[in-house]
Amino acid sequence: MTTTPASPPARRGRSARTPAILRRSPAIWTITALLALLALIALFAPLLAPYPGDATGATDTSRALLPPSADHWFGTDHLGRDVFTRVLYGARVGPLIALIVVFVSLLVGLVVGLVAGYFGGWIDEVLMRVTDVFLAVPALLLALALASVLPRGVVGLTIALAVTWWPWYARLVRGEAASIAGRRHIEACRALGLPTWRILARHVLPSATTPLLVQASTDIGGVILVAAGLSFLGLGAQSPTPDWGLMVQESQNYFATHWWIGTFPGLAIMLVAALCYLLGDALRDRLDPRRTPRI
Repeated sequence: MTTTPASPPARRGRSARTPAILRRSPAIWTITALLALLALIALFAPLLAPYPGDATGATDTSRALLPPSADHWFGTDHLGRDVFTRVLYGARVGPLIALIVVFVSLLVGLVVGLVAGYFGGWIDEVLMRVTDVFLAVPALLLALALASVLPRGVVGLTIALAVTWWPWYARLVRGEAASIAGRRHIEACRALGLPTWRILARHVLPSATTPLLVQASTDIGGVILVAAGLSFLGLGAQSPTPDWGLMVQESQNYFATHWWIGTFPGLAIMLVAALCYLLGDALRDRLDPRRTPRI
């Protein structure tokens, strides 16, 4: 009698587990889709904007301070520039600064944390004491001090925030690396003569991937808020750059009488930051095994 062999259990288990996180996480899919939509809007802003010249400094005082209408969906500012156009182009400034800052901070913190946690000893002491110096100063205050010293503009703001943001990643990676460095399989790898870079890449780094992903997702929203705050204080993007924080700063003299100038860029800041925070929270709920998933 012949029997039909059953499919291998291991293969069934892998195929069932691989997309499980995504299948059970409609929130992650929804938030990611919204962020992707915002990225597409920023990418195609020149095609979507009704008045592209208004984002590059063109002014027309004959249409200054017009309220929202069919011709100007978000109204115009005190220089006659279309607010809707500048909000669209602003999606290219603040979020891009946040992505660059988080990427650079992630790389620096990853290297510092891996080296400190894996090697330990005096290397760990030196690197972590330097990290503690940065952590001892409030992030916003340190970013404010650096931005005031560096040349004012998008580049100076990005550098100031990147210098401020990396210590959290270093601390996070160092804890994960230190908890794994002394385990038996790492000692076996050393005994086999595997190069250090391979041990770090294959056995230490994967353990830090989940917390890094969650932290980075949340930090993008935080960087957007801080960057907007520094631009509001005049330490970030400079006119005529269509930056959301700068647009809010320029509207402060008109907010009581012409609310639309600062309201719409402020709502854009709030929307993107909230989506990033929600994405980080959803990823934490799904990827952190120590947390009980929400129903």
